[in-house]
Amino acid sequence: MASIVSTNSSPVSLKQVTPAFHSRVWGTTNLSPWFPLQKEKIGEVWFEPGNDLLVKFLYAEQDLSVQVHPNDEQARQVGQDRGKTEMWHVLSCDPGAKIAFGLRETVTMDKLRSAIQKNSLESLLRYVPVQPGDTFFIPAGTIHAIGGGIRLCEIQQHSDVTYRLYDYGRGRQLHVEEGLAVSQLTPTDSHFALPVTCEYFHVEEVKGGVVNSSGEDLLIVLEGGGHAGDEPIQAGQVWKLGAGKLALRGAFRALHAALPL
Repeated sequence: MASIVSTNSSPVSLKQVTPAFHSRVWGTTNLSPWFPLQKEKIGEVWFEPGNDLLVKFLYAEQDLSVQVHPNDEQARQVGQDRGKTEMWHVLSCDPGAKIAFGLRETVTMDKLRSAIQKNSLESLLRYVPVQPGDTFFIPAGTIHAIGGGIRLCEIQQHSDVTYRLYDYGRGRQLHVEEGLAVSQLTPTDSHFALPVTCEYFHVEEVKGGVVNSSGEDLLIVLEGGGHAGDEPIQAGQVWKLGAGKLALRGAFRALHAALPL
C-alpha cells in the first residue's frame, strides 16, 4: 500500500485493487487497451475493493441475456445480503451497438409473462443506441440487457443476484417467476449522464485536479495515465483511496466512485 502526501499535507493511502478475470462464452480474448491479450474468452474483469461496491469491466462480443435484479428488501426475502442497483459507462462500442433499458410502455404482469413464453420479450423492451462515454443508471427492478459489441465499466452494489428472463434460445437456465416478481412494469426514467448519485454510490468523471475521499472511495482509470499524488496510474487500474484530499495530474480520464456519507 502506497502512502501519498495530499494537498493538505496529511497522508492519503492508495491501494491498488487486484483484478479477477472471469471467462464467459460471450467474451473475448482481446481486452485491449485495458488488459493484456488473454488465452480464453473473458467477459468480465472484477475489482472487489472490500467495501459495498463491485467494479467490473465488461466485454460483450455477443448479446447478453435479458435480466433483472431485486432491490435490497426483495433480495433479503430470498436469503441474499443485498440487491443490485448498478450503472454502466460505455468505454467503446461497435457501430450500431445498443442496450435494452427498461420497457417501451407500461405492461401488465400477464403480458410480460406471455411475451417471455412466446419468445417475443424483445418487442416490449426499450432499445437505446450507445456511444463511448454514454452513462446509464440501472436501478434494481429495471429489465435490461447489454448488446453485442460493447465494452463498458459497471459500478454496482456488491451483489451477483441476477434473474435471467430471456436468453435468445441459448438453453441456459431462466428465472422467469423470480424475475417477474421484482420487475418494474413501467418505463424507467432516463439518466444518461455523469455524475450519477443514488443511495448506494456517487460517481463522477475526473481528469485531474483534487478529489476528496472519505476513506472508502475508488479511482477507476479508464483512459491514459498520470499520477495520483506520486503514484503512477494507468488505464485498467482501480485504486482504493484513503481519507483526505488527493491531487491528480496527467493525461487521463477516470471515474471517482464514493459511498454515501
